Amino acid sequence: CVGSRDENLCGNGYCSSVCCMYAIKEALVTKEHDPEVDITVYYMDIRTQGKDFDAARERAEAIGIKFVRAKVADVTPWDNHLKLTYSTLDGQHIFAAHDMVVLSVGLESPKDANKIADITKIDLNHYDFCKTETFAPLQTSQEGIVVAGAFQGPKDIPESVTQSSGAAVLASTVLKKQRGKGTISKEYPDELAVTDDDEVRIGVFVCHCGINISSVVDCPEVAENAGGMENVTYYTENLYSCSQDAQEQIKKTIKDQKLNRVVIAACSPRTHEPLFQETLKDAGLNRNLFEMVNIRDQCSWVHANEPEAATEKSKDLVRMAVSKAAHIQPLPEQTVPVTPKALILGGGVAGMTAALSLADQGFQSVLVEKSSKIGGNLLNLKNTLAGDTTAGYLKTLTTKVKKSSKIDVVTDGTLAQTSGFIGNFSSVIESGKGKKKKEQTYDHGVIVVATGGHEHRPDLYQLGKSKKVVTQQELEIKLAGRAKNRAPNSIVMIQCAGSRGEDLNYCSKVCCNHAMKNILKIKEINPDSQIIVLYRDIRTYGFAEDAYLEARKKGVIFIPYEVDRRPVVTSKGSKVQVDFFDTIMQEEVSMNPDLVTLSVGIVPQGTDELSKMLKLPVTANGFFLEAHVKLRPVEAAVDGVYICGLAHAPKPVEETIVQAQAAAAKAAMPLVKGYVTVDPIVSSVEQDKCIGCGICVSLCPYGAIQMEKVDKKRKAKTISASCKACGICASHCPTFAISMGGFTNEQLTCQIEAFGNKKAEETVEA
Repeated sequence: CVGSRDENLCGNGYCSSVCCMYAIKEALVTKEHDPEVDITVYYMDIRTQGKDFDAARERAEAIGIKFVRAKVADVTPWDNHLKLTYSTLDGQHIFAAHDMVVLSVGLESPKDANKIADITKIDLNHYDFCKTETFAPLQTSQEGIVVAGAFQGPKDIPESVTQSSGAAVLASTVLKKQRGKGTISKEYPDELAVTDDDEVRIGVFVCHCGINISSVVDCPEVAENAGGMENVTYYTENLYSCSQDAQEQIKKTIKDQKLNRVVIAACSPRTHEPLFQETLKDAGLNRNLFEMVNIRDQCSWVHANEPEAATEKSKDLVRMAVSKAAHIQPLPEQTVPVTPKALILGGGVAGMTAALSLADQGFQSVLVEKSSKIGGNLLNLKNTLAGDTTAGYLKTLTTKVKKSSKIDVVTDGTLAQTSGFIGNFSSVIESGKGKKKKEQTYDHGVIVVATGGHEHRPDLYQLGKSKKVVTQQELEIKLAGRAKNRAPNSIVMIQCAGSRGEDLNYCSKVCCNHAMKNILKIKEINPDSQIIVLYRDIRTYGFAEDAYLEARKKGVIFIPYEVDRRPVVTSKGSKVQVDFFDTIMQEEVSMNPDLVTLSVGIVPQGTDELSKMLKLPVTANGFFLEAHVKLRPVEAAVDGVYICGLAHAPKPVEETIVQAQAAAAKAAMPLVKGYVTVDPIVSSVEQDKCIGCGICVSLCPYGAIQMEKVDKKRKAKTISASCKACGICASHCPTFAISMGGFTNEQLTCQIEAFGNKKAEETVEA
């Protein structure tokens, strides 16, 4: 917390949100480089409140990284070391010597924030970040100007990327009447015809990736070795193959050297293959006449202490890629039309926001809500931490949804079955109860999953057994409309009740903010009330730190507890007793408060059944898994399916709104385009060989293979738009009737033989 959570020295009273996770990440990476290094993290609170972030801290502790709760007063040079002076919770002053001290510095608003505000006439908050409202988190004070990223408030990459998509949907809504006007389509040169009769001319490009690869792998030696391989007519090295200059050089080389196959040895194809394939298209080659070798992840990173072995392995991988490249063929791109309608599962704030965002862009949607009324968890909330009332916003939101001619609302509805692929889904929705129960089929191009979550109720701390033990949500309802001095006189709040290692093994992100909201409301009603908060880490990230500071100024006492020394709650008759160890006074304490309030977590709703139906992976905690946490934070692994709200992970309402807008932005892309391009690397079935056993259908994780009748016989058929080229079907087909584009048996056999023959030669020489 250097430069954050400190009004005295730097004026930044807020939490920068990202520093704790960055520190843990860097500590883990340091341990990977040198397992013997001794690392200590000094902290006030560890705020790993993001999705699965707590697991990173657990990994760090498991490999010996120490975490010390302390306030560091000073760092001074001392006998070729750095002396660190800190105080602990119980008031001890301790000195520690370290060889290096790393500061987790915070984030600040841009230096020219006030200049930007003057020019654009937008409002800033008291920390000079862009001012936004809870229910319009991306809208500035000026209509037509939206904001995204760290200027809206300190945040990490996934949230920044999500906000950028959300901002894009707001901008595109304003510009929807101009859609398609003045746009310029990228033009590619005519594709060079490559046939089996043409001479195979392979170019090999070996990337240094700065020092990421070249510090371990001898890149010049790998390139030189490739130059002696059959069919290789050109080879070279690049400092950064992904740079603009290198891209231009690759295009020029393809033309000058008349290359018809390209092999690039660099980093991960997961992130860079599309870039290099685009380069081939710009040079007039089919994008599939390309093979990528990952000598970073598979060589320099995993064999960092074995440079010679890493270099030899790189040579082997390049040799195998060159052998395969000689047999790859151009693959045609296919397009399929898109049904311009969305199916949205969940009628809470996420689902409604997504539906309205799509409606504002001119697209129809079917909004399916499991309960009898739309509104979701917002129906149970009274206020936000910023003081906004939820009732007015919810009424406005639901009214807009119900009045929209582009939104078909189905209550008491569930998804009974679905089939199809991006652009062409067909789903059966069951709705109604008893005799009024009915089924209706909808055709749609995309699916937005916003099924939400609900409050977890652990069988702990006398919850459900004593009327004096309630959850924060129940307390909020009790406090609504309370007259002055009618709040309890003494309250003990227990944070992380049933979370972070008890029933649930994760942080639910909203609990600390929810506690602060109720604390301040209690103090407003009854300023003399005594409130003690027992916590593991207070996670009021971002500007919510202001509420934490205000609570402390109002006399609220915060006492941390250790995981192996949790509070104990007992009840007898109408009384409730809380026993805990006071880590500040270093003594056992017993209290009989008027009320015990538990900050319980959030659990996902209905994800198990839905994940099977939609073929969507879930995390170990049951939340839907995004395709890529940073690059595709609202997209599912199945194309055409998007995730938002509590179905993705616990989050406050403002982040839910942003994520729903982002999901709508991504869902609108195929709807706007009217078609989707199918990756040509898909499975194909030779129906003459197919015996109709259906093994491929049962095994495909994406529902990309269906059975059809051909001359009264069952035959398998690939749905190209759904296929992810995982190869499960091809590897299990008993008659070898299925092959993979770009991964034929011939191509894979060539790779194996290239590796095997080289090893055989080495054995003979030995």
